[in-house]
Amino acid sequence: MVSLLLVVRPLRRRAGRTMLICVAIYGLATIVFGLSKNMLVSLAALFVVGASDMVSVVVRSSMLQLATPPEMRGRVSAVNWLFIGASNEFGEFESGLTASWWGAVPAVIVGGIASVAVTVSAALLFPKLRRADALTAESLLEVERELASAEPVD
Repeated sequence: MVSLLLVVRPLRRRAGRTMLICVAIYGLATIVFGLSKNMLVSLAALFVVGASDMVSVVVRSSMLQLATPPEMRGRVSAVNWLFIGASNEFGEFESGLTASWWGAVPAVIVGGIASVAVTVSAALLFPKLRRADALTAESLLEVERELASAEPVD
């Protein structure tokens, strides 16, 4: 549903900020799911997890393609998909391992907390990501030029 919504109403502004907010929402909804003892709340939390993940994936994939020089896109995409595939497998292993150590509920909650923590860290460590505006090559290059011309901070 979110994917179809993004086709009809694509992101026009603040793509980087939107992506970071969606990943934080993903983590928060994961925490709600882990804490929930109500089926409807759990289903709603999982819907929010999926919806926020879809937005962040679309933004990340678009940024990757648009920020990569055309002659390198195939290679960068191949490496990216290899990394994503491997990280999904590793993530499943890690989730199973933490669930066996701590139990399913604590593992889900800690995973949600970690998602939020990593998102906040990324927002602070990579201000360029926050500033990415439109999902166009020109917009991403503009952020690049803006950062290159900025004076270093002491």
